[in-house]
Amino acid sequence: MSVYLPTIKQLQYLVALHETGHFGRAANACFVTQSTLSAGLREMESLLGVTLVERTKRVVRFTILGDKIVAKARHVLREAEELADLVAASGEPLSGDLRMSVIPTIAPFMLPAILPKLRAQWPKLRLFLREETSGAACVNLHRGQVDCVLLALPYACGEVDCAPLFSDKLCVAFPPGERLPKRATPQNLDEKRLLLLEDGHCLKDHVLAACNRPELRAEAMMLGTSLHTLVQMVDNGLGVTMLPEMAVNSGILAGTGITTCPLEADHATREIALVWRKASPRSADFRLLAEVLQTAVPPDSDLPVQ
Repeated sequence: MSVYLPTIKQLQYLVALHETGHFGRAANACFVTQSTLSAGLREMESLLGVTLVERTKRVVRFTILGDKIVAKARHVLREAEELADLVAASGEPLSGDLRMSVIPTIAPFMLPAILPKLRAQWPKLRLFLREETSGAACVNLHRGQVDCVLLALPYACGEVDCAPLFSDKLCVAFPPGERLPKRATPQNLDEKRLLLLEDGHCLKDHVLAACNRPELRAEAMMLGTSLHTLVQMVDNGLGVTMLPEMAVNSGILAGTGITTCPLEADHATREIALVWRKASPRSADFRLLAEVLQTAVPPDSDLPVQ
């Protein structure tokens, strides 16, 4: 008795529908028409003899079995991706497609320095970049939607291999005209004036860990959606904030009257690193990429390259 095996394309359709909750958006994500995606899923359900998705006019709801099959489908798709990676790894180093997620507190400060070097040194590499928060990047890494992630540690990203790049110090940024303290320590920070990034950005957790003051999480004014937003707030006298030295050395304060000084505290640094799934067949490529990324320390920086 023969058993029907879903195609890779059908599994991609199913996972996309589960992630988007909408047939039209799922079709766009898979670069097919909505009718093609819908027909592919109906064929899979018919040949398997089960219902995976309950369809109504307003909502797409997966059955219990559908959710279980989606989980398996993600695993199969990741294995298929790694099969393709195995083929790619047998060719020239750093060639072909490579998908990398970069967190927002790194992307605008490292990428302009490193992309021209990558294009010049590795012209056959097609680098697809995706800017997203650490949590989303790590989820997409383990789902096989990206190959590696450029992020700041410590961060719990699951079972990954890691290539440390360099340490990035934290600085305290003060409004124009404000007298700087002799020493910027967590103890002399006014929590009612502290501006932090909103939830989802690991830099906020790094700042709070460096300060080791639990009350800051509840009392700090967590308003910023980006470092550039925080800079504008501080420049307008709304409070003080913490900035990575990478951003300061890359010119984020240009055109402002903001002054900065290093934060004096234990763990007042974050570690910039490249991570990828354990046992990936492209580990050699990622380590080679990490060597290139290490050269992206901003000019005039005293950050120690490890």
